[in-house]
Amino acid sequence: MCKGLIGKKLGMTGVFADGGRHIPVTMILLGPCVVTQIKLPATDGYSAVQIGFGEKKASRTNRPLKGHFKKSGEKFFEFLREFPADNPAEYAPGQTLTSAEIFKIGEKVTVSGIIKGRGFAGVVKRHGFSGGKETHGCKSRRVPGSIGSSAWPSRVVKGKRLPGHYGNNRQTVRNMQIIDIRADENLVFLKGAVPGATSGMVSVAKKK
Repeated sequence: MCKGLIGKKLGMTGVFADGGRHIPVTMILLGPCVVTQIKLPATDGYSAVQIGFGEKKASRTNRPLKGHFKKSGEKFFEFLREFPADNPAEYAPGQTLTSAEIFKIGEKVTVSGIIKGRGFAGVVKRHGFSGGKETHGCKSRRVPGSIGSSAWPSRVVKGKRLPGHYGNNRQTVRNMQIIDIRADENLVFLKGAVPGATSGMVSVAKKK
């Protein structure tokens, strides 16, 4: 079985569980995905299935990818991802995978997405520093303060939390629970917040 699928984050809402408890959930349009390539141990050294999601025009696809996609049909995809598979030989290029046949309600999954880019940010926003005092003439309200290392080793230590580029990187959240699956609409409801912006691409994989 393929261990994951690609989808699109639609936004957040809430559902009511048994007993009237309100649960915040994230809606994901998970699939349908199309198998574009099979990875076998004999030829590639590992077992995996490459899938595509999000159709796009042929004019937006370069020639190498056009040749690659023709092996699985006449569709061109915006996103490609590989997921491990127990027996990839049971799949064929062009086969369609849906969320209902891969996942089940109550299962815990691993979700990855690209978080929102926030540009250059200071230490208060980027790392959650408390900042300086707000009274008594303090002039260091949102600055990082002393970073030490003046005498030895006379350089900034690697990994020091300082101002810099914040966001626009891949973030993974583990153990997210599937609250509901609507197979007819390819919708999956995950408990809690999922990384990324609305309409952003996310990958949902089975828990290892």
